[in-house]
Amino acid sequence: MSKLTKEDILRDAKEKNVEFVRLQFTDVFGLMKNVAVTVSQLEKALDNDCMFDGSSIDGFVRIDESDMYLHPDLDSWAIFPWRTFGGKTTGRLICSVYMADNKTPFMGDPKNVLDKVIKEANEMGFGFNVGPELEFFLFKRDEEGNPTTELTDAGGYFDLNPNDAGENCRRDICLALEDMGYEIEASHHEVAESQHEIDFRFDDVMTTADRVMTFKHVVKTYATKHGLHATFMPKPIYGINGSGMHTNMSLFRLEDGSNAFDDPSDERGLSKTAYQFIAGIMKHIKGIAAFSNPTVNSYKRLVPGYEAPCYLTWSSSNRSVLVRIPAARGKGTRVELRCPDPTCNPYLEMALCLAAGLDGIKKGMTPPEPVDYNVFDLTAEELKKEKIDCLPGSLIEAVYAAEADPFIKETLGDHVFDAYIEGKKNEWDEYRTQVSQWEVNRYLKK
Repeated sequence: MSKLTKEDILRDAKEKNVEFVRLQFTDVFGLMKNVAVTVSQLEKALDNDCMFDGSSIDGFVRIDESDMYLHPDLDSWAIFPWRTFGGKTTGRLICSVYMADNKTPFMGDPKNVLDKVIKEANEMGFGFNVGPELEFFLFKRDEEGNPTTELTDAGGYFDLNPNDAGENCRRDICLALEDMGYEIEASHHEVAESQHEIDFRFDDVMTTADRVMTFKHVVKTYATKHGLHATFMPKPIYGINGSGMHTNMSLFRLEDGSNAFDDPSDERGLSKTAYQFIAGIMKHIKGIAAFSNPTVNSYKRLVPGYEAPCYLTWSSSNRSVLVRIPAARGKGTRVELRCPDPTCNPYLEMALCLAAGLDGIKKGMTPPEPVDYNVFDLTAEELKKEKIDCLPGSLIEAVYAAEADPFIKETLGDHVFDAYIEGKKNEWDEYRTQVSQWEVNRYLKK
């Protein structure tokens, strides 16, 4: 049930002098799309009567079945703080995509995929809360305004001016997000030069996935306003830390709102449900990787030595592991998956994480023993002796792992899975046939 009504939105649009409304949705690969309508068409949009051509969107439908409808989520209504001209403003609504009959959810829409898994969790008596931690870089632009990888500062973790040259931009991002309904919990310089992180409060998974998409849009918008370029590329510069999107997750019981992961009587404060959820994530993470870490560049971040996990381990006290249990207990008990990066499609990544955890619960899975030491210090022989497996080492390995785990396709459905895997194979083929500057430097004189 929406908190806002159609009448609430129409009244707010009038009071705030809205001129245009952007109807936003997300394609299979996590790219935000939108169609702008004038405020005169807002009521029509709120009646789910706005149509668009789905055949023009990557991974959607063929040209002979192109008519599709947008169904706005009323609670996603917001005004863009930066889109104010002559007293006129611009609003937005995040939409789900429906088929030509305007009744059937289009299962090529990532939001509808996530909604399907949420309903499965609800049937089991659970709700799902998620709190992501998105990192990004702010780089300089050249004289023509093109993005570069030139650093804006030499700052480090938690630094401030003058070492943190992105502080003013980050402040404006936070203020804009708060204007749009976010509760900002932390904003700081990250470990690498020119790297930043802004954390917003956890919420139900659909709201959070929507907020990830909006977050990236806001960050890029305000970076441009400051003459900078914001990138969520996982590893833009060799030799320094990359950007991740640690995903904090917890199940709560619908009957009383209590945290289903919490058990004070357990030595680690974790319930049986929590252990089973962890086991499900560990079971399916190789197949999930193609979606949580979706680019060729993603796997240049997932290497030892840069705080990014690459080994399939978990712990309640170790930051080198894939799955970490932060110290908070009670209502704050949660599972943190540390491999995802912010180039992922949050709807698909979170749908797969939730489905994997539920699979662990349904099948009564048991996780491996926790690893409470620095896995990065182990040699290849020691890893083998300890039977510690690793994440896929490249995008194509991740694609093959997704194909090898039937659970992934069952969760996402044929349409999304087939379109996504085909796109990623094409991406890999394009990458592997390129000749890089590293190769030229290394082999040209051979």
